[in-house]
Amino acid sequence: MNHVDTEDPGVASAPLRVSASPAQQVTALYQAHALSLARLALVMLGDAAAAEDVVQDAFLGLYRRWDRLAAPSAAQAYLRTSVLNGCRTALRRRSRHRTFTDDADDAVFTGPALESAEATVVHGEEHRAVLAAIRRLPARQREALVLRYYLDLTEEQTAEAMRVSRGTVKSATSRAITAVGRMLGAPTNRNRSREDS
Repeated sequence: MNHVDTEDPGVASAPLRVSASPAQQVTALYQAHALSLARLALVMLGDAAAAEDVVQDAFLGLYRRWDRLAAPSAAQAYLRTSVLNGCRTALRRRSRHRTFTDDADDAVFTGPALESAEATVVHGEEHRAVLAAIRRLPARQREALVLRYYLDLTEEQTAEAMRVSRGTVKSATSRAITAVGRMLGAPTNRNRSREDS
């Protein structure tokens, strides 16, 4: 019996029976991974409806190509790559047709309410600033950062999803972190060494 690892903490891993039909196996994967993939697409696109469309298309594509998968264990990697490719396509279309807006910033992460109204406002503003900075990154840096630190994938898994080398993942992630820090006003290493002298 094959098992699929779950991306969402607290969600039980859905066992995939080799004897199960493709529809049953894709349904089990959907139940286990659709939420985290939708969040990934939402961070990449900033549009909940477009994110849902990309994820639905990825699962539909998986179902249509199920018989061509090397093994059911390859399905999760296929889905991540498919969602990334769908986001890339949506962003290319969007850049041709209209300008990006940050309307969906509040919908990206939902969690428990903070203790006070002031804390909620501060947290919301910080969150929006970080998301806006991530969205201004070049596509490769944005993808590497989101896959590594939002989905908590390893460098190898990130490289597989992006279809690049591990070295590319490392450099893109490093550049992304530096760029986001710069956009958010974090002191650079040069500024720190001047302050220390």
